[in-house]
Amino acid sequence: MTKFFLFLIGILVSFKSVGQQQVPLNEQHYLDSLQHILQKKITDSSRASTNFLLVEYWKYKDTLKSKAYLEAGTAAAKNDKFLNALALFSKGQYYFNWNKAKASDAFKKAAEALSPFNTKIAYAKQAASWFNYALMNIDKMGYGFMTKITLEKAIPIIEKTGDPARIAYYYTQLATILMNNYQFSKATAYNEKAIALLETKNPGSTDLLFSYLSGVSIYCYDNKTDKAQVLLQKAQRLLKPYPSSLNYPIYYYNEALYYSTKTLYDKALASIDRGIPLAKKYNQKQIYQQFFFRRYDIYQQQKKYAEARQILLDIVKEGTLTAKINDRAEIYLELAKMSEKLRDYKEAYHWLNKYRQTNDSINSDQTKVKINELETKYRSARNQQKIQALQSENRQAQLNARNDHLYRLILGLGCLFLLLLLVFVLLTARSRRKLAQQKEINYKQQLSEMEKKQQLKITKAMLEGEELERERVARDLHDGLGGMLSGVKIGLSGWTDTQPGMSGDKDLHRIIGQLDTSVTELRRIARNMVPETLLKFGLEIALKDLCEFYMRDGLRITSEMFGIQKNIAMNVQLNIYRIVQELISNAIKHAHADNLILQCSQNENTIFITFEDNGQGFDMDTLSDKKGMGLDNLKNRIAFLQGKFEVHSAPGEGTSIDIELKTNIDE
Repeated sequence: MTKFFLFLIGILVSFKSVGQQQVPLNEQHYLDSLQHILQKKITDSSRASTNFLLVEYWKYKDTLKSKAYLEAGTAAAKNDKFLNALALFSKGQYYFNWNKAKASDAFKKAAEALSPFNTKIAYAKQAASWFNYALMNIDKMGYGFMTKITLEKAIPIIEKTGDPARIAYYYTQLATILMNNYQFSKATAYNEKAIALLETKNPGSTDLLFSYLSGVSIYCYDNKTDKAQVLLQKAQRLLKPYPSSLNYPIYYYNEALYYSTKTLYDKALASIDRGIPLAKKYNQKQIYQQFFFRRYDIYQQQKKYAEARQILLDIVKEGTLTAKINDRAEIYLELAKMSEKLRDYKEAYHWLNKYRQTNDSINSDQTKVKINELETKYRSARNQQKIQALQSENRQAQLNARNDHLYRLILGLGCLFLLLLLVFVLLTARSRRKLAQQKEINYKQQLSEMEKKQQLKITKAMLEGEELERERVARDLHDGLGGMLSGVKIGLSGWTDTQPGMSGDKDLHRIIGQLDTSVTELRRIARNMVPETLLKFGLEIALKDLCEFYMRDGLRITSEMFGIQKNIAMNVQLNIYRIVQELISNAIKHAHADNLILQCSQNENTIFITFEDNGQGFDMDTLSDKKGMGLDNLKNRIAFLQGKFEVHSAPGEGTSIDIELKTNIDE
C-alpha cells in the first residue's frame, strides 16, 4: 500500500511540474530579451504578447509582478479578439498555483475563445488551455477525466500545428497518465517518441528536460534503474549551465527517487536536502511536501520509525498532501503503521480509527454491505431464515418496482416520440422558410465578396500599371532624353575645342554646366521611378539606400531594420518601398522636417513600419482634407497589402505613423 501511495503522489508531482510554463533553460537571457522588447516602441499586439509571456514567467516567483504584467497585457489587447483570448489564458496562468477554481474557469473560457482562430499559436494555446483545465480539476474529476481531455482535446488540437516539438510535449503528458495506470510499456513507448522528436527538433529545451525526468519516473517505478540513470544524466547535463533554473526541484526529486529505488538512501537524502530549499524558494508547495514524504519513505525503510512518524505528523499539520481524501486516508494508515512499529498502540489505534472513518466516507456503501455480511454470519439460524425471507420479499418488491418503472418508461417514451414527431414536422416547415431566407442572405454575401475581390483586383491593376508606367517613363528618360542631352553636351564640348577663342567663353561653359546638371537630375528622377537597388539587393538594402539618398546637409534620416526577410514577393517589396518613399517625401515636402526616424521589423508574415518626423505637424481633425499629401496613394497601397495604419500628429509637435502590412497577400 505504501508503494502504491508513493506512486500516486509521485504522479501528481509530475503533472504539477509539466503543467507549469515551459520557460527556456537560460532564464536570465529569456527575461532580459522580453524586458528589452517592452522598452522599445512596438505595436499594441506585440506589447500585449510580451506582457503575457512575462505573466507566465513570474507566476511562481512573484505573483505581484505576474499580476502587473497581466493587467498591462490586457490593457494593450484592447478590442482585439485573439489577444483577449490570450489574456484569458494568461489569467489562468496567474491563478495556476494558488486558486484552482479561478484558473479552471479562465482556461476553459480561453479554450472556447481561441477555437475560431486557425493559426499555429492559436492551436498551441488552445491545447494548453484544455490540458491545464483538466489539470485544475484532477482532484475533483479524477485521472479518467484527465485522460479523456488529453486524448480527445489536447493532442488532436496540438497535432494541427504540425510542430514536432509541441506534439512531443503532449506525448510526455500521455506517458505520465499511462504510468499512473501502471501501463509502463505504453508509457515508455510514448515517452521515448517524445524524446526522439525533441532531441532532433528541439534539443536543449525545457520540454526535453521534462521528457527525460518523466522517463526517470517511469523506469524507476518499473524497476529499470539502468535506463533511469541514463536519462537522469542527460537531464543533469541540460540543467548544468543554468544553476538558478526553477526546474532544479523536480530534478532533485527524480534523483532522490532513483537513489531510493537503488536503495542508496544516503544519496537520496542528500538529493532531498538540495531540493527542499529550492522548492520553498520557488513557491512549489506540492513538490516541497513531496520531498518530505520521500524522506519519510527512506526513514521507514531504514527502520527509523520515530523520525518517519514525525515527518507524517508534519505533513498532516501542513495539509497540502492531505487535501485529497484518498491521500489523507493513506497517510493516516501509514501513521498507524509507524505507531505500531514504535509499540505505541494507543496512537496506532487513534490513527487506524481516523483511517477507517476517512475510508468510510469514501466507501460508505461498500462498508454497509460488509457490516451486513458480518451481522448475518453471527446471527442464529432462525434469524438467518427470517433475514433470507425478508431479503426474498425485498427482491420481489424491487422486481415489481422495476417492472412498474419499465412500463412507465415505455409509456413515457411513446408519448415523447409522438411529441418529437410533431415538433419535427413543425421545425421542418419552419426550416424551409429559413432556408429560403438564408439563400437570399448567402447570395448577397457572395455579391459583396465578389465586389471586394473585384476592388482588390482593380487596386492591384492600378498599382501594377503605375509601376509599369514608371518603368517605361524612366527607361525613356534614361535611354532617350538622357542620351540626347549627353550627346548635346559632348557635341557642344567638341565644337568648342575646334573653334578658336571659344574655349574661354564663360557663357558657353555655364550652358555646358547646366546641361551636365540636367543629365544628373534626369538620372536621379529615373532612379527614383525604378529602384534598381531593390531589384538587385532586396528590401532592407533598398530602404537604407533610399534614406541615404535623401540625406543632405540639414536633413538627417535614422533607419533601423529588424528581421527583414529576403523571400518576400517582389511586388510586395516594391509596394513597401513606395510606401516608405511616400512617407519620406511627404515629411520633407509638406512637414519641412529636418530629422526623420524610420523603423522596420518583420514577425513571420507581418511587416511593422514606424515613421516619425519633427516637422510642423497638423491638426488631426483636418486629416481628411489633406488631399495634397499623397495620402490616397498611401491608403491604396496599404489596403492592397491588407494592412492598417495610425497617424498621430499635432501642430508644432511633428508626426508619427504606425503601419502594419501583410507579406502573404497571394497565399
